[in-house]
Amino acid sequence: MDSSEAFIRSSTKINLIELESALIPGLPDDVAKHCLALVPRVHFQSLGSVCKSWRKLTQSKEFYMVRKYVGTQEEWLYVLVEDSDGKCIQWQVLNSLKGKWQSLPPMPGPPRTAFGFVVMDAKLLIIAGLMEDSDSTAKASADVYEYDSFLNRWSKLAEMNVARYEFACAVLDGLVYAIGGRGFNGENLSSVEVFDLSTNKWSLIESLRCPRWGCFACGLEGKLYVMGGRSSFTIGHSRSIDVYDPKSCSWAEVKNGCVMVTAHAVLEEKLVCMEWKNERELAVFNVSDNSWKRVILPLTGRLTVGFCFGNFNEKLFLFSSKNEPYYKTLVYDPRAVPGSEWQTTHIRPLGACICSVTITG
Repeated sequence: MDSSEAFIRSSTKINLIELESALIPGLPDDVAKHCLALVPRVHFQSLGSVCKSWRKLTQSKEFYMVRKYVGTQEEWLYVLVEDSDGKCIQWQVLNSLKGKWQSLPPMPGPPRTAFGFVVMDAKLLIIAGLMEDSDSTAKASADVYEYDSFLNRWSKLAEMNVARYEFACAVLDGLVYAIGGRGFNGENLSSVEVFDLSTNKWSLIESLRCPRWGCFACGLEGKLYVMGGRSSFTIGHSRSIDVYDPKSCSWAEVKNGCVMVTAHAVLEEKLVCMEWKNERELAVFNVSDNSWKRVILPLTGRLTVGFCFGNFNEKLFLFSSKNEPYYKTLVYDPRAVPGSEWQTTHIRPLGACICSVTITG
């Protein structure tokens, strides 16, 4: 075999290897990624079953960013509901193409309550909580599970450093924070830890000034805000706000928070809250000047519904936390013409709503 024939054979072999490693044969990978990013999210599970390279791509943060760049990201609404007997708890997702609710695979592990949940990179994280053991006793958990909305499956992540329940959690600058709560023996916690999804690692950081539990948190304008619940510095429910600045790794305090909050959501970089025994209005917190304003709800009569908030298509959805057969979901649009901010919608979970998240991807 002469040298020219050997060269042709080696070149052919190299080309075959390149062809096999390409996402789409004949296309540069950058172009192929853009093509795959145009596929509706409802088909992502099928994409992942085509080949290993496609499955790896659909699981990556890069694919999430490509879809964001080309403008094909979709919002999907997820709710955790229970049946009329309060026995069956199930996550459901609203199929944006068909307009129907579909059930997710069951959450792994024993049933749990008082857990935390956040959304990051098109994934839902279920964090810790109070879990029923094999002998039917409840104890604090350090388990963390991830639901991949692209592949419709659950997987287990690294455990927390401190088992906890009734704690606050939120995402800030691509990191997950878990704050305070109660521990193994019901002790009140001041510890705070942060989770990096890219490294699958929890790290303890500067603790709260004092233990706090039954609280909630949100990330706004580069800082972490923790409010509501109880604190060992107060009698009854706390009105103070603990504010964490990740740049200085320090905590500060703001005095005028909400107490006994039953539902909260972030809408247009503002925190929207509903306080216990006050279902007639929303409390809206503007972080720029630490001010609150009130938004009246269009409710009549004496019926107490109980609400769970959902943030979908830049609007606030008020789902019923009870199995009310005739209740219509209220929708608040802060951008609407004054006087028409409130509407109703047919979108309604198939059961009493416990919590709700929106996953964009």
